[in-house]
Amino acid sequence: MAYHHRLNEAWEAHLAPRAPDAPTVVSTFAGCGGSSLGYSMAGFEERLAVEWSDRQAASFRENFPHVPLHLGDIAALSSDDALRLARLSPGQLDVFDGSPPCQGFSTAGARKFGDGRNQLFLEFVRLLRAFAPRAFVMENVRGMVVGKMRLIFADIIRELKASGYTVSARVLVAGHYGVPQMRPRMIIVGIRNDLAARGVVASHPKPFALAPTVREAWHGLVNTPDECRLARFAESRIVHRLLLRMQPGESGDQYHPNRQLYGLHRLDPDKPSPTILRNGGAGGACEACHPSEHRRITIAEAKRLASFPDPFVLRGTFEERWAAIGNCVPPLFMRAIALHVRGLLEQSAQPEVEDHHAATS
Repeated sequence: MAYHHRLNEAWEAHLAPRAPDAPTVVSTFAGCGGSSLGYSMAGFEERLAVEWSDRQAASFRENFPHVPLHLGDIAALSSDDALRLARLSPGQLDVFDGSPPCQGFSTAGARKFGDGRNQLFLEFVRLLRAFAPRAFVMENVRGMVVGKMRLIFADIIRELKASGYTVSARVLVAGHYGVPQMRPRMIIVGIRNDLAARGVVASHPKPFALAPTVREAWHGLVNTPDECRLARFAESRIVHRLLLRMQPGESGDQYHPNRQLYGLHRLDPDKPSPTILRNGGAGGACEACHPSEHRRITIAEAKRLASFPDPFVLRGTFEERWAAIGNCVPPLFMRAIALHVRGLLEQSAQPEVEDHHAATS
């Protein structure tokens, strides 16, 4: 099936009414809703989302108006309030999801070992223990297992296991799950110990697809004049000179005299896109340029490369919408993970909440 047809089909699954026995999910660090959309495409009912940014929350609310949203610092959300907002008791939730901010880990950043954002996973763990879900999924960048950051990664795994879960961690590439972007992410899957004791194994979905190309991703897409105008570069002679020389698939540092502007990359229409970076839409250069036109790609084009269906609404400036795409877990990627975890949980009948309380008391 063509990429745009698969994307439309997944969007229809998102819009479909939830089954009475639909699995439940709570999403922390929800952003604009990339992960939430993936779970919804997989048939989940989202009970609560947590996001601190007003700008990202505006997009989330536009697309998920019926999902309770805690807007603010996750550290200020008490366990009792989280359970109340989600209308759940401990042990009832199916999947607890989150992408704690990863700038301290990212290979694209300064990789500061003491970055306070590296500790936000402790807030994830605190609410994980409050909900005691049957499973959890935690996403982060692959940089968390490189160099000294492995020490923090080891702390994360210890905390998750100490919360009562068997844990599996693996770097997966979004392109292997039907997304036209070769974006690697660290995916950590946890299964509650009582389910693991009954044979449910924490694992990851196997790759099942070749990544669509940029050309395939953009099939049938029509940009508005406003979108093309916003995608123009600011006046910069060096950027425009580089773009005139760059061929599809080439980067700006190949031509810059000081090998700068390494983020300037002209997409190859016959290959998948590389990772779209959150800060790529700012300033005079960006990570993703149009294969033939002398401009950034538009937000509509970036959405397709990140597997957001066209009707998904993003609010804010060009830079804010680009950052939302760059920060997200691609929805089709998340859908594949959500369907896999849903399958794991369906291997075993849901234990009674009272039984779980007795096992953990």
